[in-house]
Amino acid sequence: MSETPISALPGDPPGTVRLSRPLQRGTIDEAGKARLHDLWEARPGWRGWLSTVDHKTIGLRYLVTAFIFLLIGGIEALIMRVQLARPNAGILTPEQYDQLFTMHGVTMIFLYALPVLSGFSNYLWPLVLGGRDMAFPRLNALSYWVFLFAGLFLYASFPLGQGADAGWFNYVPLSSLTYDVGPNIDVYALGMVLLGISTSVGAANFVATLLRMRAPGMSIDRIPVLVWGTLTASVGNLFAVPSVSLAFFMLWLDRRIGMHFFDVTGGGGRALLWQHLFWMFAHPWVYVVVLPAMGIVSDALPVFCRRPLVGYGPVAISTVATMVIGFVVWIHHMFATGIPPLALAFFGSASMIISIPSAVATFAWISTIWLGRPVFKTPFLFFAGFVLLFVIGGVSGVMTAAVPLDWQLTDTYFVVAHLHYVLIGINVFPVVGGTYFWFPKFTGRMMSERLGRIAFWLMFVGFNLGFFPMHIAGLLGMPRRIYTYSPDMGWNTVNMLTSIGSFVFAFGILVFLVDLIYSLKRGPLAGPNPWDAPSLEWSVPSPPPPYNFAVLPIVASRHPLWEARMEEEAEKPPRARSHLDEGYLLGQGREALGTTALGGKPYVILKMPEDSYAPFMLGLFAALFFAALALRWWGAALAMSLACGVSIVVWLWPRRELVQREPMPVEER
Repeated sequence: MSETPISALPGDPPGTVRLSRPLQRGTIDEAGKARLHDLWEARPGWRGWLSTVDHKTIGLRYLVTAFIFLLIGGIEALIMRVQLARPNAGILTPEQYDQLFTMHGVTMIFLYALPVLSGFSNYLWPLVLGGRDMAFPRLNALSYWVFLFAGLFLYASFPLGQGADAGWFNYVPLSSLTYDVGPNIDVYALGMVLLGISTSVGAANFVATLLRMRAPGMSIDRIPVLVWGTLTASVGNLFAVPSVSLAFFMLWLDRRIGMHFFDVTGGGGRALLWQHLFWMFAHPWVYVVVLPAMGIVSDALPVFCRRPLVGYGPVAISTVATMVIGFVVWIHHMFATGIPPLALAFFGSASMIISIPSAVATFAWISTIWLGRPVFKTPFLFFAGFVLLFVIGGVSGVMTAAVPLDWQLTDTYFVVAHLHYVLIGINVFPVVGGTYFWFPKFTGRMMSERLGRIAFWLMFVGFNLGFFPMHIAGLLGMPRRIYTYSPDMGWNTVNMLTSIGSFVFAFGILVFLVDLIYSLKRGPLAGPNPWDAPSLEWSVPSPPPPYNFAVLPIVASRHPLWEARMEEEAEKPPRARSHLDEGYLLGQGREALGTTALGGKPYVILKMPEDSYAPFMLGLFAALFFAALALRWWGAALAMSLACGVSIVVWLWPRRELVQREPMPVEER
């Protein structure tokens, strides 16, 4: 991405370079749109499929891949629930249960929960921000390819009966070479390092996009809450992911190179170091996979309440505060490890304080519903159901923040119940609701309202029937991570209810997927803005063209589509209005507009990169490099590292700028 400073505009920061190319304002005709389409469209066939850097294509790939992993993780869960439905069942051996239990957690937490939200954000961010692409399109493509290869890599040993089997938390010394000699833990450790690369480059891209790629006039107090959620999660990832990547790489060094980071038998290592490094990442990760989902609700719920979100400012601040406080509560996962009393008091207090910003968002959603005129469409049902599940999951979390109570509940099914209310109730319901809401934007078609309602009630009833009894099982003393139990323990009924509820919930997911697949081809045409939503993505055709916006919109409000109608009725002066059809014109090659970080004022023309095979090749060679490390093929690892270097050189090789020779047909203001 190269930069061309533009002529200084009123309000630009001091030092803006004046050049002979001022920005043009106006409208564009069909010939101009066709030329933009040719500039931005990916090549047809497999070449375009491998080389495209279009954020919309990448976003849909994230969504589809994440949903596939959701199905895989769900099937693993159902097999476990069949095993636990009755006492002394023998469907699974202990070794098989350990592998299913571990891979289910890995899949749902790392391969579904964040990637599915990355799919929404990749697709929607440039559209809701009024831009043409992400800040670094090739880096965006790399993040998907690495995620895909990391997911395949993590499952590579599973079909051979050698899947990771030490739990998704992978505690040492259970995961050390002394107790687990197979390749499964090596694959898990290196796969998580590879996945961390995808997460980190994606997070950096989101941060840069927010700071540089907003529509003119979109100041920091006008960005959607969805953007606040993903931005906060991305910043959190940049600080949290290095911790777990380091921990997994140190574990692999312990297992295969003979290091002693976690070996307490003679190398001076510390087993507790693993828990610190892991939970320094894993607890902020909880907010990473819920804050963007909360952003979905904060932006889409008001559309069905026919009013703006109550308390936009407090909700945005609470989003940031949640992540900040989330970095100082990791030890509440370690209350039972012998932590000193002073640390217990500090981290227990922080774990309770973090409920305050969550409560701010909850009251904002309830107030929006109460003060609005709700329209009970399918997306609204999922968002309203999410609010209830959010409260239940939050209350059970506060309970475990009390140290004496946590000592009784830790490693019981009460914690499993809390975990699922947080990671499924607060993630899956907004995701499904968001799919129904933005499906018209993705495809130009509507999903079925009837099937959507059936899917909601099956999922809502099945979820609570399945996971609420887990609280009771935990209070009755049922420990986590057991593959069977005796019939005289008193857990028979609650486990049967949980298994029945799990299958009802899974059937609801199946109805949703059937509705989604059917509506891709048979759903009724949606029209330009079927929900009467206020944000910029609904100002372009559905599905959007490759260039997103033919003219880059100029916004003057937080809800440009709603307020544009009110501005016309009130006859506001032109300077106070949003200009969605008569914005800035850019068409000399693939160009985007860079704006200032806070005020959203245009100050630079960005030359966006062309499609390239380099991200795919770099992702593939990186995955093969980690595979060679897992197999200890050192020569192949060296060859793959050289191949990665060549891919980076190809990626960064200077290119001749594409300059459009003929002026675009425009009608200048």
